[in-house]
Amino acid sequence: MSLVQAVPRARSFAAVARDYISLLKLRVVVLLDATAIGVMVPASHGHPRVASVLAVLVGGTLAAGGGHAINCWFDRDIDAEMNRTRRRPLPDGRIPAWHALAIGVVLVALSFAVLWAGANLLAASLALAGALIYVFVYTIWLKRSTPQNIVIGGAAGAVPPLVGWAAATGQLDLTALSLFAVIFFWTPPHFWALAQLIKSDYARANIPMLPVVAGERSAKRQTVVYAALTMLVSLVPFFTGSAGTVYLAGAIVLGVGLVGISVLDLEGKRWTRRLWTYSMVYVALLFAVFAVSPFIP
Repeated sequence: MSLVQAVPRARSFAAVARDYISLLKLRVVVLLDATAIGVMVPASHGHPRVASVLAVLVGGTLAAGGGHAINCWFDRDIDAEMNRTRRRPLPDGRIPAWHALAIGVVLVALSFAVLWAGANLLAASLALAGALIYVFVYTIWLKRSTPQNIVIGGAAGAVPPLVGWAAATGQLDLTALSLFAVIFFWTPPHFWALAQLIKSDYARANIPMLPVVAGERSAKRQTVVYAALTMLVSLVPFFTGSAGTVYLAGAIVLGVGLVGISVLDLEGKRWTRRLWTYSMVYVALLFAVFAVSPFIP
């Protein structure tokens, strides 16, 4: 046995920076920002204030990224148990845990200031509420205690459309609430599909995701129900007059796709990954169609 121990290599600045940035989970943040900004165009009848759009983009990114960083800090123990997450910076020991907590708190505070200054107090308060729900309700309370964790805690991810609407109008109405409901009901099908794909990981980490606790068949049946609810509430903006027939047609086609794939998933595993992939496409396209609806006769 050699008396000379290997000295760990110094990591490059780029590698360290990537680790810190990864705490923010920017791929998720992009989708959240898209739902927030996408509603601002119809809410302001096609002419949102540039300052408000920038505030929502920056403030929304800071709020979601900050919440994710705190989530990484709190969940570092279970992340170390899961194959999908054990190479993240905190469970792998590449970043001090308290750094993630400090970064998260600072970013959430900055988000409130940015949105209050660039948009209004309502938008800032909603973004703060979303971050707090994600951290305290979902991450700390529900995730480890109930299979309904993603159903109730999913409210955090449904807040960005409210933030965008509030930033554009200074208030909330039925259309804004229906867009909140779209993300709220969409969240279980999306995350339960993922939970089925990595079921053994969640079981190893003792996380009571529905497919682990109740079985895949039960999760798939409930997925169909939530997919149908998602489609129904997505039609509300047409009936409130906030979107026209092109949006209605798009919402129906996309919704039929979501429900259809959920039904097909009842019969076998091969549709589960397709459901998870399509669910992301569904949200992106639905809010894109809603965003351009003011410009379509």
